[in-house]
Amino acid sequence: MSPDIANKRRAFAALHQSGCFVIPNPWDVGSARYLQSLGFQALATTSAGFAWSHARADNGITRDMALAHLHEMVAAVDVPINADFENGFAPDAAGVAENVRLAVATGVAGLSIEDSTGDAGRPLFTLDEAVERIRAARGAIDRAGGGAMLVGRAECFLVGRPDLAETLARLQAYANAGADCLYAPGVTTREQIVALVEAVAPKPLNLLVGSASELTVADIAALGVRRISVGGALARSAWGGFMRSAQLLAQQGRFDGFADAASGKDLNALFSEPGAGSS
Repeated sequence: MSPDIANKRRAFAALHQSGCFVIPNPWDVGSARYLQSLGFQALATTSAGFAWSHARADNGITRDMALAHLHEMVAAVDVPINADFENGFAPDAAGVAENVRLAVATGVAGLSIEDSTGDAGRPLFTLDEAVERIRAARGAIDRAGGGAMLVGRAECFLVGRPDLAETLARLQAYANAGADCLYAPGVTTREQIVALVEAVAPKPLNLLVGSASELTVADIAALGVRRISVGGALARSAWGGFMRSAQLLAQQGRFDGFADAASGKDLNALFSEPGAGSS
């Protein structure tokens, strides 16, 4: 393992020890480099944003596509990268372990494993299955050495089972199985957030804020959350501007949508900076 990767992993772990930080989600090298330029101390990939950039639906990318993307993102920036590694791209725990081994080898500082199956008829793995998969991921990370973090995700709220008690039980089980950080996307109310924070303490909780919210980073930090991600929201924001401009052009022959376009001069200056992502 290179000293650079080791340093990134140490820095990433340290971010989770106290306070609260935002870990935004770029979907390609350019968006990652821009987020780094704003001073964010860590970044996380987004399976949705990456899939859309390849004209695929979320969860429509392959394991090998994901691994190639992780290699590219890690090389592009000087800050730690957390991998959205979906459900490990495998139906069983042994497959999860092998794929996590490959993901860790890309140099990521952390990765998340979901408990969703991708099967609408059985959207979540049973608790026993999900725990076995987290244990397998933990074992693969430990055998690899180097201190990459494991994030355990309970997808209940995203698959039509918004049961807080089940979500709490799953996150606690994942924490006991070796997850370093816990995450339940779809939880939004202050009461739910506090319940999750307390249930997984002293381990850190990741909160997804994927849409406009009355809560600020300071509000969320006060609830005890350690890190905040935005999932595909930045990618959707970019797509929103692109789609509005394109639709005006296609439907009305108007160029008004370009009024809020980023400056080409600024983008060229950003991507001409020496050294960024050269580690």
